[in-house]
Amino acid sequence: MADRFYQHPQAIVESGRIGAGTRIWAFAHILPGAVIGRDCNICDHVFIENDVVIGDRVTIKCGVQLWAGLRIEDDVFVGPNATFTNDPFPRSGCHLPPDRIPRTVVKRGASIGANATIHPGITIGEYAMVGAGAVVTRDVPRNAIVAGNPAVITSYVGLEPEAPGSLLHPKPGPDHAYLSVGGARLLRLPGAADLRGSLVHATVANEVPFEVRRIFFVYGVPTREVRGEHAHRALHQFLVCVHGSCHVIVDDGSRREEFILAEPSLGLYLPPMVWSIQYKFSADAVLAVLASAPYDPADYIRSYDEYLQMIGKGLEQAPDGGMAPPPSKGGGS
Repeated sequence: MADRFYQHPQAIVESGRIGAGTRIWAFAHILPGAVIGRDCNICDHVFIENDVVIGDRVTIKCGVQLWAGLRIEDDVFVGPNATFTNDPFPRSGCHLPPDRIPRTVVKRGASIGANATIHPGITIGEYAMVGAGAVVTRDVPRNAIVAGNPAVITSYVGLEPEAPGSLLHPKPGPDHAYLSVGGARLLRLPGAADLRGSLVHATVANEVPFEVRRIFFVYGVPTREVRGEHAHRALHQFLVCVHGSCHVIVDDGSRREEFILAEPSLGLYLPPMVWSIQYKFSADAVLAVLASAPYDPADYIRSYDEYLQMIGKGLEQAPDGGMAPPPSKGGGS
């Protein structure tokens, strides 16, 4: 195996399962039970314990320790001094038996910033980005960008950089609507205001382009929580934040856009087969959802990979909608 990967003379490699093209630099130490894939870049002062599995084309920057129970999939970047933990209640001289070590998973294409701390048993979703110094205490959804202590979702990878729909007022149009990805539509509802207060209204087959068969309300959502993260096979929905505010992301498998629903006069129409996420709820937010049919769990598509396959984009795509490019073997911090 030694002629298939590069080992710096001052690195200690005890594992016999290192993929071809991988480079292991000075003062790295890899224990016998570790598995490392092809074309990886293991930088100076990296320690990799037993029961660690690393995929292909992974970059581990300087000063990172990877402890038992960690699984890192292909094309992952781990920044300098990022910290993984595998014991929720560590004590000196006490070690969890192998069958009790929590499994931590970093999914394909994810990036972890410098000095981030990952709690045990966490899953970092595909193409997610963990900001430098973040403390991750809960699972991170696919494509999410998280930061802070504890880490919260601040945005999503691949959003349109200056999407008109991200403004509080939609881009003017003949019907005061803004057409978004996948046929989603943000529109200004008609209404009136005087000294007695304000009123907005919506009419079925006009502002609401379907017969309403069900209405439900989402409220009391902690700001760190994410809702949605699914598409519907046949259901139409119309969203209005009647109090407070929330952010809604729509995604058609190639592009995604973010909208801010911050007043009752804004409505967002979601047609079938559009992936949707709701997050950044204000503490007082009340989101009203009008639906075209009663609740049917079979109508939900909850796996993004399944969604991509159903819309004919089964090949794995990068968050910007293009095919994921092969990462460089170096990488930044």
